[in-house]
Amino acid sequence: MEHPRGWSWQDRAEGSIARGAALDPGVDPVEGIRAFPTAYLPDRMLITEHPDDENGAYDRDLKALMEAAGAFGWRLQVEEDDVLRAGRRPNTLPDVPGLHRARLTTPDEPGAGESPVAPDAWRVLQRARKITRDPMPRAGLEHVLAIDPVGLNPFTRTNPFTRTNPFTRSNPVRGAGAVGSDDYMEPGRGGRQPIAWIGAAPVRTADPETGRRAVVAVLDTGCGAHEWLPDSIVTRTVELDGTPIGLTGADDPEVYPDLYGQLDGEIDAVAGHGTFIAGLVRQTAPDADILSIRIAGSLGVVDETTFLRALAAVVELHRRFVEGAEGGRPIDVLNLSLGYYHETPKDGQFSLLLYELLRTARRLGMVVVCSAGNDAIDRPSFPASLWAWPGADNGLSTDKAVPLVSVGALNPSRRSLALFSNVGPWVRVFAPGAAVVSTTPAFTGGTQAVTRDDVGDLPRETIDPDDYRGGFAAWSGTSFAAPYVAGKIAARLDDLPHDGCAPAAVVKKATDAVLKELPPVAPFG
Repeated sequence: MEHPRGWSWQDRAEGSIARGAALDPGVDPVEGIRAFPTAYLPDRMLITEHPDDENGAYDRDLKALMEAAGAFGWRLQVEEDDVLRAGRRPNTLPDVPGLHRARLTTPDEPGAGESPVAPDAWRVLQRARKITRDPMPRAGLEHVLAIDPVGLNPFTRTNPFTRTNPFTRSNPVRGAGAVGSDDYMEPGRGGRQPIAWIGAAPVRTADPETGRRAVVAVLDTGCGAHEWLPDSIVTRTVELDGTPIGLTGADDPEVYPDLYGQLDGEIDAVAGHGTFIAGLVRQTAPDADILSIRIAGSLGVVDETTFLRALAAVVELHRRFVEGAEGGRPIDVLNLSLGYYHETPKDGQFSLLLYELLRTARRLGMVVVCSAGNDAIDRPSFPASLWAWPGADNGLSTDKAVPLVSVGALNPSRRSLALFSNVGPWVRVFAPGAAVVSTTPAFTGGTQAVTRDDVGDLPRETIDPDDYRGGFAAWSGTSFAAPYVAGKIAARLDDLPHDGCAPAAVVKKATDAVLKELPPVAPFG
């Protein structure tokens, strides 16, 4: 495997360090703020600004944050004028608030106040809340999202109390095999492994004469080369005003399977993830077009600003199409197989920016489909839980926009939920997501076949567990249940007008029909 030209050991070493820190909710507690663990960038903060804010709320929050940072001997400097509108027309998504990113730094010379240590945005935010005596939902952390096939979330897989439990990891009855959700990581029981596809490829009908094809946008790791996914079906470079949306560097996890990991010979955790999702959309909606937008690398982590910027650009593309403005293009379904857990997910304690972006998309007729997560918990994840689910305490009300669909995973029998799948009343539906088969780039890794015994000129060996040159694999995760639903919805959106989208009532009817086809699941709790 060749690395991108010019890459050195320093580049690979830097890339192997997972971004983000784990939040300790016990640090600097504030009365009335009940916090939970999350992953965030400790030297960054995000501040939203509504044009119609009264009493200078943005200026007030910024002043409080600067004062709080100064109390620790740190400095807070706004780094981005507007993350969502940089380099774009001033009327871009006018109903969505602006977003400013700020950086925390330590002065070269210690000044008055407490001794400076490594900056920590959480401590600054909590101190500012004490100053203002307000939850300050417009100011927040920059979270780190995870693209997470089962068992690979870097922020939940290092728990020392579960990962080295001597009573589960060496069960003498089962041997040294995996137990619990880890069972899905084993090849043959749901873990990623090569598969031989012997059926026909999905059949695509001729271009419609009077309308257009449905379009599914996938924000993920990109899309690699595969015979099922030619450029006539998958758009791999998507631009807004001449600027590419998402990441465009040489470190493409759909081309280079082992970018990070110190040359360990192991295929990276999410390399090929986006190609796998595109293949699922291809199978469930053969006539749909796919927009593939890369926002994550091989470690599967995404800075919140990278995600929000790409999401805003995608929504803006669709807005321009709907309104007949120049430079627009249709997006009927948006697949988001990623997420994070907010530290204060209750009403009035978190920014509504992500919700407002997604609501704008849905009001424009775009169905948003989100994976629920693979941590086998019922804690609501973002963005999957950003809707008015039964018993929700997030302050969101029911709206008339097309749905946001949060998807958990079913086992292959479709008669039971996958053990790894997150659950709860915020999960709207469950779809096949364990041991599903789809497309993969032609990757090969360092693992070799267990046994080789050639006879003459005939190579003979057992299956090479990471030789994906056949182009197909089995894999598990709610990451793959979501595109199953996204594709099924897109397949029902036919005969779309060239210059517009299906009416909201038609989109809702198509979505409801797909959800009714899936096995019924009793309400949680």
